[in-house]
Amino acid sequence: MHLQSLDDVLVLLEEGNLSRAAARRNITQPAFSRRIRGFEDWLGVEVLDRHTNRVDISQALISNEGEIRALIARLRELRTKIGRYDATRTTLAIAAQHAATCSSFPDMALRARAALPGVQFRLRAGNLNDCVTMFLRGDTSMLLCYEAESVGPLQFGPDILRGVWGNDYLIPVVGGALRYRVRDKGRVDPDTPTIVYPEDSYFGKVLHNSRRPFGVPGSDGSSCTVTAFSSGVRELILAGLGIGWLPFSMVHQEVQSGALISLANAYGKEPLQVAVYADARMPTAQSLMELWTQSS
Repeated sequence: MHLQSLDDVLVLLEEGNLSRAAARRNITQPAFSRRIRGFEDWLGVEVLDRHTNRVDISQALISNEGEIRALIARLRELRTKIGRYDATRTTLAIAAQHAATCSSFPDMALRARAALPGVQFRLRAGNLNDCVTMFLRGDTSMLLCYEAESVGPLQFGPDILRGVWGNDYLIPVVGGALRYRVRDKGRVDPDTPTIVYPEDSYFGKVLHNSRRPFGVPGSDGSSCTVTAFSSGVRELILAGLGIGWLPFSMVHQEVQSGALISLANAYGKEPLQVAVYADARMPTAQSLMELWTQSS
């Protein structure tokens, strides 16, 4: 099957009529009908309902118009990539935990650009479970995530390399008007609202296992907002909607400026490592792993 066949089918769907579709393709209707018949032979299914006095497009074809458009776009993209392939440029896909995307990846990308200027990144952010799934499925060649001793490292097979970019830690912070209330009283009142992580999220497991206050629903505080999205937690805390835990690397500037107050002296901090996993069968991923591990 040629890309031309899919283009014919798409024009047929757009026009809804063989004669008009043939005219758009600048061929006769019999010739266009033969092309559609060839597509049906390849597909093994008829896409036209041929009656004595009319020809109708099957509902099966109509309902899959979106899939056909997507397939045409992907085939054209592939043709362009092959035709314009440049051995000096490589695009590498990385599955990255939301928090690590904000806190660590920008510095990692800058280091990679200086050492390997031909490498480009396709960053796919998500929660940890989704990132692991993308990595194991082969959608990405690398995985970037946080790991804590209270939960333990991820377990992969011998073809997967592990390295550490650096260290970080979760700290409790408060912002907005709420920070003045905490500062003036010198303590956190029992009715102070909290921004917490779901217990089944990675940071939720870390804070639950280490029994940290204000970490997960029910741990402390009178009312709470629950979200696994750390960037969202940061914005909610900055707005003064509650106390919550965030990686220090995400909030160090705000703590330094006073926009956020760290409560680590009162409630401690939870050590983290920024871990990188790479498929050892991918040379570019292995090179980046070595670069980032040495840089740490």
